[in-house]
Amino acid sequence: MNDQAIKRVVIVGGGTAGWLSAAMLARVVNRSIEIVLVESEDIGTVGVGEATIPPLANLFIFLGIPEHEMLAAVQGTYKLGIEFVDWHRKGHRYTHAFGSPGRDLGIVPFYEYWLKEHLAGRGGSLWDYSLNDLAAQAGRFAPLKQLPNAPMAGLTHAWHFDAGLLAKFLRRVCEAQGVTRREGMVSGVNLRAEDGFIDSLTLSDGAIVEGDLFIDCSGFRGLLIEGALKAGYEDWTHVLPCDRAIAVPCASTQTLLPYTRATAHSAGWQWRIPLQHRIGNGHVFCSAFMAEDEARDILMTNLDGKALADPRTLSFTTGRRKASWVKNCVAFGLSSGFMEPLESTSIHLVQSGMTRFLKFFPDKGFSPLEIAEYNRLTAHEYELIRDFLVLHYKATQRDDSEFWNHCRTMTIPDSLAHKIDYFREHGRLIIEEADLFRDTNWAQVLIGQGIIPKSPSPLTLTVSDEKLGEYMANIRQLLSAAVAGLPDHGAYVAQNCRAKI
Repeated sequence: MNDQAIKRVVIVGGGTAGWLSAAMLARVVNRSIEIVLVESEDIGTVGVGEATIPPLANLFIFLGIPEHEMLAAVQGTYKLGIEFVDWHRKGHRYTHAFGSPGRDLGIVPFYEYWLKEHLAGRGGSLWDYSLNDLAAQAGRFAPLKQLPNAPMAGLTHAWHFDAGLLAKFLRRVCEAQGVTRREGMVSGVNLRAEDGFIDSLTLSDGAIVEGDLFIDCSGFRGLLIEGALKAGYEDWTHVLPCDRAIAVPCASTQTLLPYTRATAHSAGWQWRIPLQHRIGNGHVFCSAFMAEDEARDILMTNLDGKALADPRTLSFTTGRRKASWVKNCVAFGLSSGFMEPLESTSIHLVQSGMTRFLKFFPDKGFSPLEIAEYNRLTAHEYELIRDFLVLHYKATQRDDSEFWNHCRTMTIPDSLAHKIDYFREHGRLIIEEADLFRDTNWAQVLIGQGIIPKSPSPLTLTVSDEKLGEYMANIRQLLSAAVAGLPDHGAYVAQNCRAKI
């Protein structure tokens, strides 16, 4: 049996994807398997994934990484959600806040009771009941697991960070766990003649790096999974048409905000990610509807402060590999697929992909049946996230540009169309176990994008208008008091995780 055990894993590519994959693998195998990561300082990393979602915080607990230590090393800040500006229509904004608004009553989610009030012209905004959004808009943050003296959940958070600094931080973590870094550029991938599996890599200096299992974190090009093994690519440009991003950092000029902002423009959108030392900005756009020069001008005229570098352009095709695991190679990060950073899912897909892979961790037999099941689950995860992203583009009233007319009228996946139609009836949602985004996430974006159900769940009628009004007023009062008790986000960061310059 030992002859069949994986003894050496080779990871191609560093960056966040490579070093996070190495950290997770090293933590699980605990030095029982040799892990070698090959990267070249001559190859830059994309570095657009500077915002995250809450599951990453749980992963770092598993990895034994203290939050404050990590944030200080990566110029990090806290994130309570994403503010969407001008998506539903110009002049409109809403937040996809982490955590659930209000407090559910029995089996009926809180947003259904809010809907009952809303359709009757009462109750205010759904986000009046979101602790995360209220704290975000007030610029406040501190860890809060539960509201004081109330059976309501506290804040749910993620992070913003400098992706380049995070890769360096994770490298130190990995090397302390026994991972070996090999400097070099891969010039050749050597396949076994008998079965087409990867046997070894040839580096530009002529060195040979052998392995039993290879992990491709080489970025968009997919050096192993596509370049050598020809996995194929499923193009989703027909529903996620943006194919360019121009990124530039700028100086901070405002209060340190604890949320990401995504502002829709005439042929795409602009991200704003606040870090301790700068603001990360980027304009994601569709080259079929806007020239690069115009996109750059829009970005540069919408910065908060002075640009700190020249803007750089990235080209991409939204979609996924037809197979993320082929023979003895599995791909994570951009090598596996790309769905623009609208909901900060890129780093999460590395996390979830490696988590899934560890459950399927192979021996040298590389069972085709297990590989096929891994690929099926991975493809479905990508499709569920794709639908959530497409929702932002499809559900809009904007008709001020050809791009938005295209998005508003485009044919969308049947799975998404059914979910929208189902929600329109009674506000109910079809959420699969594999869906990263749960009912509270879908409800916020659907309502924020202007899709209001015809009526709430009939079960909401079991609560009288008077009692419901009192219940919701009480929630607002509790949330207001909780936010007032939180410190300023910038002050909390400065006191607990100030960057080491």
